[in-house]
This record gives sequence, C-alpha cells and structure tokens, in this order.
Amino acid sequence: MRDNTTGERPSFVTHLECAATGERHEADRPHGLSRAGKPLYVRYDLPALARALPRSALAERSPDMWRYRELLPVRDAANIVSLGEMTTPLIGAPESARVSGGRGDLLVKDEGRLPTGSFKARGLCVAVSKAKEFGVSRIAMPTAGNAGAALAAYCSRAGIESIVFCPDDAPETTISEIALQGARVFRVNGNITEIGPIVENGKEAAGWFSLSTLKEPYRVEGKKTMGLELAEQLGWDVPDVIFYPTGGGTGLIGMWKAFAEMEAIGWIGAKRPRMVAVQSATCGPIARAFEAGRETAEPVVGGHTDVPGLRVPWTIGDFMILRVLKESNGFAITIEDDEVEPVRAEMAARDGVHLCPEGAATFVAYRKALKQGQIRPEDRCVLFNCASGLKYAMPPVTARLDRLQPIDYAKLVSAQ
Repeated sequence: MRDNTTGERPSFVTHLECAATGERHEADRPHGLSRAGKPLYVRYDLPALARALPRSALAERSPDMWRYRELLPVRDAANIVSLGEMTTPLIGAPESARVSGGRGDLLVKDEGRLPTGSFKARGLCVAVSKAKEFGVSRIAMPTAGNAGAALAAYCSRAGIESIVFCPDDAPETTISEIALQGARVFRVNGNITEIGPIVENGKEAAGWFSLSTLKEPYRVEGKKTMGLELAEQLGWDVPDVIFYPTGGGTGLIGMWKAFAEMEAIGWIGAKRPRMVAVQSATCGPIARAFEAGRETAEPVVGGHTDVPGLRVPWTIGDFMILRVLKESNGFAITIEDDEVEPVRAEMAARDGVHLCPEGAATFVAYRKALKQGQIRPEDRCVLFNCASGLKYAMPPVTARLDRLQPIDYAKLVSAQ
C-alpha cells in the first residue's frame, strides 16, 4: 500500500470562512478567530476535489487518517507530522444493546487506539502539521488532559515547543503523560474555561500560538476524519444516531462538516445521522441552551463534573454545536455522574469493550434516550469512546491466593 504521508498532491483549500458571518479570510497565513471573534472553517474547492479523488481511490491507500489527504488542509505533504494515526475500529456491543432494550446495531467507535490514546490525536495531528507549515515555533493550550498529551507528542515530533495548562483536578495520568511527552505543563486553580485567558493573554508576552479549542481552524479538520472514517466503515452510509461526549464540541462540528463535504463530492447521499450532544447534568451548557430553544449557551457558573472531558462550562463554538443539533434533528442529553462507572464496568463485562468515562457517558445517554423515546429501538447507533479506558481509574483487586496452602477450587469459580 502507498504511504499516505509522502508524495505531491494538489491542495484544494480555497479560503477560510467565519462560522458566524460567512466572511472570507485568506488561508495561507496563521489565523486564530475571525475578524468577528468567531471560529473559522476551512473551505475547499469541492467540485475540483470530486474530479480528482473518486472514493474508489481510497482502496489503494493505507488505512490511516491521512488517506483523506485531499480533504485536509496541509498543502505540502512534507509538513505532515504523523505518529501513525490508524483507522479506529467500530466494535459491536450486542449484549449491551439487548439489555438496554435496543434492537438495532449498537456500535462503539473506539478512539482509544490512536496515538496518545485518545481522539485528541486527530485534531492535534492536523493542527500541529499546519503550524509547522506556517513556521510556528511555540504553541500553548489549556486542556482537561488528553488534548495536552496529544499536543505535547506532536509538537515534540515536529520540533515545536509546547506549553500546557491543566486544571488542578485533571487526571493525574494525563498530566504526567503531558510532561513525559516533552511539554512544559502547569497545574492551575480553575476549570478549562477559566484557564483559557492565560493562554490568550500570553500570546504577545510569551510569543506562543494558541491551539485552544476552536480558536484556530485546523483542529476541526482533524476531528472531521471521524465522520469520513465512519461513513467508509459503514459502506458509505451513516448511522441513524451518533452519541458524542460534548465538551468543546470540535468533533461534533467536524463530523457534521465531513458529512456535508462527502455529499458535495458524491461519496454519500443526503441522509444524515441525528447528532446527540452528551453532557453532565452538573456541567451542561449546551443541554440547557437546547432545552431553552436558544441559539447560544450561557456559561454554567461553578460547573463541575467527575467526567473529565465534560468539564467545560462554556465553549466558543456553542452556536455551532446548537446549529448541528437543530439541522440534524438531534438533541442534547445529560447524564448523572454516578451512572458512569457502573455502566463502564457493565459494558466491559458484557461485551469486552473498555470505555473511558466519557465513552461510558454516551452509553448512559443511549439508554436514557431509549427509555424516553428520543430514539427508536431499531436505530443503528454509534457511541464515541474518545480515549483508552486504561488512562482512568479502575476497580481495585483485593482477592488473594496463597499458593502454599490448600486451594478450594470450587470457591474460586463461585466467588463472583
């Protein structure tokens, strides 16, 4: 198979576009937000791309993220910074569906197989590659954990300095991972929304470029590959419903963009999945706004949740997420924190799928949506497991066996 990270291919990027106003911005220099202070989308010459890249051409390419090279914004393949971004598997969870009352396929998109063990690798891979192309030498970001680990790894690979700021209560494993991967990492007394101004205010004083969520255009482009992969894995179809753990919402926005681009180039039809934003009941700004019928969200004052990736009291992409939910006939749904660990253990025991807490939150949401009649039992649903469960706490094992004493084997098999 051909290496997707080498060889010259044309770039189809035409311009950047403000997500709020539609104003065009030039593509060939670094950007943060638009002139209106809103996120930017990357736009492509899709008719030309359709002529250049029939979907049948993908069969000749390696099964990794860069198989979709023409639909990504890096102009020169020499600037791609890769750590082996594989196509992540879709794993069926039939027993979990059955006991929940579902009759359709329940599929888990297991993003924990990616470099640094989370879906953050997708966005940071593309964003750091583009930063390299622009000649950026120092990058900073706030993170709940996994994004910082991905940033550190890709920056180290690219020879770019990285500085990462984490809330005090970020998972210890990921804080250590960020440091191990070569970033300067600081614990901060605040949540990710409260930490954001440190990064923004330091851009001039410290000379770094900000890769904060949705405050530059390219992390969305990496995350949209989840939608590209999903359609290809389903035989160029889409599921009925996607349950997505929603903090900053980059992946939800990116997938919706991917579906539109794939239709425009003739890879899929007009069918779309219903997009579901999963949040915690104690930190759910999108869910509150959706229920109130609002187009923007208000910050959740003092918002906290035990699910690290959902600890986002507000996001600059609020209006973009709410737009996706409306356009897809989807919805936002909240879960209770104390439901997460029991269903995490349940799916592992029933279907052998090890979810992270955010992934488990999507399973809780699936069950709740079934019970409330928000989805049909026969719907084919995809849950996004956004990171390896190995990064998070697991049940302690206390049972011991003395090999020097007589062993009652009957008790061993009945102990459960």
